[in-house]
Amino acid sequence: RHLTRRPMPASKGTKRKATDGIIGGGDTKRKRIQYSAQLMDILGYEHARVSGKRYEPGQQSLYSEDLEVMGWDFLLENVDMPEKDFERKLDRMIKTTDVIGKLDDEKRTKYQNSILEAQKLAYSKLYSPESTKSVGKTRSDGLRQRKKVEASKTDDDIKASKKVEQKTVEKKVDSEIVYEFGGPIGAASIMIISHLIMYYLWLAVSEHEGNLFIPSISDAYAIYEKCAPKADIWMKYLTFIFFQLVLGMALPGFEMKGLPIPSEGYKCLLYNCNGLGAWWLTLAAAIYLEYTNKAISSLSDRYGELMTVMIIFGNLVAVGIYLSGFILGRTYRMSGNHIYDFFMGSWLNPRIGDFDLKVWGEVRVSWFTLFLLTFSCWLKAFENANYNVLDVHPGLHTLLIAHWLYTNACVKGEECIVTTWDIFYEKWGWMLIFWNFAGVPIVYTWNSFYILKTNPPMPFGCGCLLIGILLVTYYIWDTANSQKNYFRMQLRGTYKTRPWYVFPQLPWRTVTHPAAILTERGSWLLISGWYGFSKTRKIHYLMDILFALEWGLAAGFRNFLPYFYLVFFSSFIAHRGIRDNERCAKKYGKDWDRYCSYVPYVLIPGIW
Repeated sequence: RHLTRRPMPASKGTKRKATDGIIGGGDTKRKRIQYSAQLMDILGYEHARVSGKRYEPGQQSLYSEDLEVMGWDFLLENVDMPEKDFERKLDRMIKTTDVIGKLDDEKRTKYQNSILEAQKLAYSKLYSPESTKSVGKTRSDGLRQRKKVEASKTDDDIKASKKVEQKTVEKKVDSEIVYEFGGPIGAASIMIISHLIMYYLWLAVSEHEGNLFIPSISDAYAIYEKCAPKADIWMKYLTFIFFQLVLGMALPGFEMKGLPIPSEGYKCLLYNCNGLGAWWLTLAAAIYLEYTNKAISSLSDRYGELMTVMIIFGNLVAVGIYLSGFILGRTYRMSGNHIYDFFMGSWLNPRIGDFDLKVWGEVRVSWFTLFLLTFSCWLKAFENANYNVLDVHPGLHTLLIAHWLYTNACVKGEECIVTTWDIFYEKWGWMLIFWNFAGVPIVYTWNSFYILKTNPPMPFGCGCLLIGILLVTYYIWDTANSQKNYFRMQLRGTYKTRPWYVFPQLPWRTVTHPAAILTERGSWLLISGWYGFSKTRKIHYLMDILFALEWGLAAGFRNFLPYFYLVFFSSFIAHRGIRDNERCAKKYGKDWDRYCSYVPYVLIPGIW
């Protein structure tokens, strides 16, 4: 690259061009550094700046922001050059850019030395120069070089000891059995109440115009009459499940490794992220079936039957996975109480060969079903409006866009899901299975059925405003999740730019020059991007709560029940945030305290 441009441009998406030359006298095993996160990890720098290692918020930098960025980008671009070549190129860069005009001689020398020292350190760690491997030829050289070798061994021993200690702590935290959700009694109560809630919500929208009500005998009879599934609805649902299984197993995809799993000997499981292909094929199939025999819009007329099928099937899958954990000897983190263990799960990563059932259930079953149910309501409303899109309730437009965006985000960023709490830590028990197969599709789409059945008043302009607010919420949610997960991937060298047809790829989805805390256990905690801007550790959860609020607003203010999901989800997500905070406090110790001092709020900026 010619360095005559003023100033030197930053590398897009924190990425440098990886050259194919050979360094070190024919060393073909070169380590390519492509991202700022990787270079930070090698140097031990807590922010992508050339002036120092430890990050302190509000600290006065030695150089202006543009010089810090220019120096860092130059280092990232040329870190694999031999020392003399790098020094010559750096000298040329300083002379041909505006560094000379911005720094006096003393500061310019310090600036240049900072970059040189960082490159020397990174190069030595990457390519292990021969001077640190061999014992010297003369007595004096030999003494100096033996000291280097001995020091290196001492450093390696210390690092190895720390790594063993850190893994011990991590494995202890990962395998620790703690009664959550109120223990066995709480778990049993949640399982019972979850079934009752779903039938109550169905009765409210089907028999009581969306109002709160006190159940009666007539309501029980309505459930018997209208929710008992006929054979054809079973066939439709099972065909859908089989279709998704075939797509999940057969389609090529984007391969991604998950996080090291302590219970698997720190093995990184490989995931075939082919959700995007499955999503578009599912949409194509849905449009075809609707066009030929109205198979999708008719689902809205059989809401109760379909709900019962999902409930039964979800329970059967939960029982099957729980028993298979024992049969195959894959049980993990078991309390010994079958009620609680059934609720939390017996098996962490149930698989059929390399096909991961937990990721499949979380992405394909729950969100695909959710979108198809809302799409069914929208199509029925479109039909009722004599196919005039402007006469469809604005709230249904809002929910259709919201649920399409959310489902599409799950598949376009499926590689991010494999490193989340649900996949890495939570076992695939009743809690996840039932809500993947039944709870999410039914409870989260209740507002769609409510709007279809009751047609609550809403001016068209209010609907347009709500869609605008929804899009802003989506942008923050999507980019915050991307920043966190892409930073992890860049550290591990697994990040890959997705092709153009994986959309939307939003601005600021990666942090170009991140800041992060380096913990004693060697992992990193991101403190920049949305997390640094909002000072909130769960800013993505806050956006989920705002989604729930916006879905409620789409149904107006006539009744309380459209906001049930908001109350339910907010309490659930707040509980998860507390659980995550407790686990991280044990895992990271004093580093977590430091992280919390930089990102002090859990969920709501300035409040909590």
